[in-house]
Amino acid sequence: MAVFSVYVVNKAGGLIYQLDSYAPRAEAEKTFSYPLDLLLKLHDERVLVAFGQRDGIRGGRGSGPGAGPGAGPVLLGSRGRGQGAGPGAQFPRRNPLDGDFVDPCLTSSVGHAVLAINGMDVNGKYTADGKEVLEYLANPSNYPVSIRFGRPRLTSNEKLMLASMFHSLFAIGSQLSPEQGSSGIEMLETDTFKLHCFQTLTGIKFVVLADPRQAGIDSLLRKIYEIYSDFALKNPFYSLEMPIRCELFDQNLKLALEVAEKAGTFGPGS
Repeated sequence: MAVFSVYVVNKAGGLIYQLDSYAPRAEAEKTFSYPLDLLLKLHDERVLVAFGQRDGIRGGRGSGPGAGPGAGPVLLGSRGRGQGAGPGAQFPRRNPLDGDFVDPCLTSSVGHAVLAINGMDVNGKYTADGKEVLEYLANPSNYPVSIRFGRPRLTSNEKLMLASMFHSLFAIGSQLSPEQGSSGIEMLETDTFKLHCFQTLTGIKFVVLADPRQAGIDSLLRKIYEIYSDFALKNPFYSLEMPIRCELFDQNLKLALEVAEKAGTFGPGS
């Protein structure tokens, strides 16, 4: 059991603190021959599996043509924009607003990302030795090739965006309630994690993502609120609604997460 991450969102929906406590990295490394039976695309400076599935390596849940059940394999497309773009080139739609390519499969980045090629780590769209990933994999002479895939970590901008989106969903949940004085969203459950939220009277939201089997999250949320009150609000250098940069807050929060993971709950006076 584990607590995956903690978010603190201010009353305006801004992310003022985030901590990744435990992030399971399910990775898979396979050797591929040409042509690659997965569709790879560049999205947000990362090379993602946009469509296809093999040995647990999954693509994003696209909504474009051919994304339904029974769709055949899609070959790796070249990044070229004109003629001579190379064998197996796929030409996605153009965005009429900016003239750039938009792949309908990239409506979500839930797919795996390329983490390494032939043991060489991948940073964004380049390998550690400076080779562009899509161009390297579009060249038949580079096969067979070993590729390691894994789930991409959220970027700082994505975390800010998700915190703002949850703030809006929380408000919508409160308004949809048939009863007056709804507390808003307190828990969202999926097959792999649960999202727990505690909102204070001043509008600060404490959000915890944890293993579905993790116990004692309600006590943990209130413990985090206590730590926030003691080590952030009482810090003379901290300004309300601003990002939390307090060393004592960090230390005590990490300690509280360790206690929660080991004991599952907080006893009196903890």
